[in-house]
Amino acid sequence: MATATQWVSGTRPRTLPNSIAPVLVGAGAAHHIDGFNLTWSLLALAVSVALQVGVNFANDYSDGIRGTDANRVGPFRLVGSGAATPKSVRTAAFAALAVAALAGLVLIVLTGRYWMVLFGAVCIAAAWFYTGGRKPYGYSGLGELAVFVFFGPAAVLGTLYVQTGEITGIGIGGAIAMGSFSTGVMIANSLRDIPTDIQAGKRTLSTTLGDKDSRRLYLALVAIPFLITLAIGLRVPLALTGFLALPLAVLGARRVAKGHKGHDLIPVLRDTGLAMLIWGLAIPTALILG
Repeated sequence: MATATQWVSGTRPRTLPNSIAPVLVGAGAAHHIDGFNLTWSLLALAVSVALQVGVNFANDYSDGIRGTDANRVGPFRLVGSGAATPKSVRTAAFAALAVAALAGLVLIVLTGRYWMVLFGAVCIAAAWFYTGGRKPYGYSGLGELAVFVFFGPAAVLGTLYVQTGEITGIGIGGAIAMGSFSTGVMIANSLRDIPTDIQAGKRTLSTTLGDKDSRRLYLALVAIPFLITLAIGLRVPLALTGFLALPLAVLGARRVAKGHKGHDLIPVLRDTGLAMLIWGLAIPTALILG
C-alpha cells in the first residue's frame, strides 16, 4: 500500500505550475480590464489544479497498466513501481476529475455562462483520453499540441472569459506564453523518455522529431514567453518584471543545449516549471499594479 508521501509524489508536484500559472495570468488579464472577481478566480484555480492532478493520476494508471513505466527514468510512479494498485490510482484520477467538474459547475452557475459546460466536458475528456482509452491521443504524437491548447489558451482565456466575457490582446499573449512554457515542460519530459517510449511503442513529438530537433524546439518554446514579455511591456512597462523568470529558464536551457540525458534532464522540468510560475506571478502583478 502506498504511503501518503508516495501519493503526494504521484500527483507530480513539479508539474503543478502548469495549472497554477495560467489561471494567475488569466485573472491578471481580467483585472486589467476591471473584470476581476476573487471568488471566480479561486474556483477557476481549483478546476485547473484538480484537472492537472487528475490527468497525472490518469497517466500513472494508463501508462502503468500498459507497461510504459516499467523502465522509465523519471519521477516516481504509483502503478509502475507497484506501490499502489491500478484500481486505486484510477479511483484517485476519477476523484480529482470529479472535483474539477464540481468546481467548474459552481463557477458556471455563479457566472451564468452555461455554454461553458461543454468547454469543461471537453477539458475533462481530454484529461482522461490523453493516455486512457483504446486509442489515447498522447500515444499518437498529439500530446504536446494538447498541452499547449489546454494549459495555454484554454486555461488563460477560459479564466479571462468566464469573468469578463471578453478576450483581449494581453490575454492572448499570456495564453501563448503559458502554452509555450507548458509545452516546454512536456518536451523536456518526453526528451528524457525517448528511449523508453520507443521501446514501449509510445509515439510522442520527441520520438518523431528525434533528440536534436526536440532540443531545438524546447529552446524555441522557452524563448517565446520573453518575446511576449517585451510586447506586453510596450503597453504595461511594469510587465518587464517577467524577465525575473529568465535565470531559471536559462538553467533549463543550458542542460538541454549541452545534451544532458536521462536523470540529468529531470531538473529541467523543475526549472522550466518554476520559470513559468515566476512569469505567471510577475505578469498579473504588473497588470494589477500597472
